[in-house]
Amino acid sequence: MADMLFEEPRLAEVYDLFDSAERPDLDPYMAMADEFDAKSVIDLGCGTGTLACRLAGVGKEVIGIDPAAASLKVASGKAYAERVRWIHGTAAKLAGLQADLVTMTGNVAQVFITDEEWMSTLRVCRDIIRPGGRLVFEVRDPSKEAWKKWTREHTYQVMDVPAKGKIETWIDLLDVQLPFVTFRHTFVFHRDGAVITSDSTLKFRSKSEVIDSLSGANFHVEDIRDAPDRPGLEFVFVARCPGR
Repeated sequence: MADMLFEEPRLAEVYDLFDSAERPDLDPYMAMADEFDAKSVIDLGCGTGTLACRLAGVGKEVIGIDPAAASLKVASGKAYAERVRWIHGTAAKLAGLQADLVTMTGNVAQVFITDEEWMSTLRVCRDIIRPGGRLVFEVRDPSKEAWKKWTREHTYQVMDVPAKGKIETWIDLLDVQLPFVTFRHTFVFHRDGAVITSDSTLKFRSKSEVIDSLSGANFHVEDIRDAPDRPGLEFVFVARCPGR
């Protein structure tokens, strides 16, 4: 079950408006698709489809998969969306498919809060990536304690949205029981007074835990890079499948 932030239609429809319009976090993924000469890409947890559509726009064969139908509906309306194969569901629905590259952007790799579902996802990725292909994803460095700024003071935004009116949003930190962090997005739609909340929990695995899990799924950790949009705060893992 996806978080309300992605599954509730009213929230999915405005998600991109409150995210960074430039999406600098996606630029490294675009660059790595070319660096690794990936002709086919699966964006696991594609959300509203920004990366999938950008990749399709430069000629990649792209599959975007997400458990949130509302987010996929938003994705289907974007430029180049008709070039993307959209799948509603989880990684289990990828069985039998093949790709040169699998990506998990944003917080996707941290939403798998049990070791069982994380390892299951990694094994599916391992099975669908062609020999020599890569899995690329980012996770936040737990030592940087990013959650300390997940407060209304640091996250409050307000916007006048055409046809929707004034919308306020912010994040409240609800609970920190490491490695788990729980927080709440609140959206206030002034036109009709609706208040919609979405609670999320992320698991903050250490670098060594992620390395061990990748090894356990038969990946080779080829590189661990910095995230250019949040230098020093995240790890970008490049894991390679055995092969050529």
